[in-house]
Amino acid sequence: MGKIKNNLQNWVGKLFGSFSNDIGIDLGTANTLVYVKGRGIVINEPSVVAVNNKTGQVLAIGREAKRMVGKTPGHIVATRPLVDGVVSDFEITEKMLKYFIDKVSSGKFGFFSRPRVVIGIPSDVTEVEKRAVMDATMSAGAREAYLIDEPMAAAIGARLPVQDAAGNMIVDIGGGTTDIAVISLGGIVVSRNLRIAGDEMNEDITRYCRDEFNLLVGEKTAEDVKIAIGSACPQEKKMQLKVRGRDLVTGLPKEVVITDDQAREALSRSIRIIINNIKTAVEETPPELLSDIMQRGIILAGGGSLIRGLDRLVADQTEMPVQMMEDPLTAVVRGTGIVLEDIETLREVLIENQHERSLR
Repeated sequence: MGKIKNNLQNWVGKLFGSFSNDIGIDLGTANTLVYVKGRGIVINEPSVVAVNNKTGQVLAIGREAKRMVGKTPGHIVATRPLVDGVVSDFEITEKMLKYFIDKVSSGKFGFFSRPRVVIGIPSDVTEVEKRAVMDATMSAGAREAYLIDEPMAAAIGARLPVQDAAGNMIVDIGGGTTDIAVISLGGIVVSRNLRIAGDEMNEDITRYCRDEFNLLVGEKTAEDVKIAIGSACPQEKKMQLKVRGRDLVTGLPKEVVITDDQAREALSRSIRIIINNIKTAVEETPPELLSDIMQRGIILAGGGSLIRGLDRLVADQTEMPVQMMEDPLTAVVRGTGIVLEDIETLREVLIENQHERSLR
């Protein structure tokens, strides 16, 4: 009976798949990326939603909403519905997902056109958090929803042989979380999940400006500093950036010049914690897998890995080769896309095989 049921599910999936655009989603704290089967990555927008608190109406989603951050009147709030990679506001997350799914779906055949969705989530999330993502995805219009650990998706996106009996180590530094994982035989052998990543680095810069210059700067300004002159180790070319904010003593506008040395000092705390956890994961890795990783190297993915010199610092601290994967920002969503293209072969890498509404 089990074999007949599986064959029936596969047949139904193929039939519905001919009507729908199956979707892979990297539901990130900072950005949401959407992959459509057969078309590639079609959406890369900030995970921000602007809401009118007086009416409850969603005013903008994505790039347009991010432009409103810090510039709205009191009754309009531009917010991120995900905190540290997990759903903090179910209703807003559902509306954001529905917006993105509707944007790429054809919608010609009603239920039959609803897509199958593979969605990446941080490792180490609770069952309640997993269910929140699943329910939000199904309520947003998915026919079936599958979950995959982000480090697993990133490793697949990097074309690592995750199903082989060999060690693969990936460090995915996103906006809200850093995932460190050692993968073998389609499963995660060692994992560490940190709530320290790109957003925390922005806060480090905000704190540094406040403590050193008595300057209050916004989140966007801090992120601009991180991207423009942030580094993990000394650089050959010296850099600096003019930063504007509010003087905490006088309350008036103020401009200061921040150097790359100062930005590096500000970022050092978060980077040190991430590297210490990478070293701990290496220590916990079985020797047989460690020898494989020594040959292939530690793979860095995610937007946070783009900090200048981070790969060199990790290599120095771990005494292991380190590689930056190509286009690290899209690693997870490309991995979900590869799973979509061959979901039967890669089904074992999914957290949950399937969550679908009854066809009865």
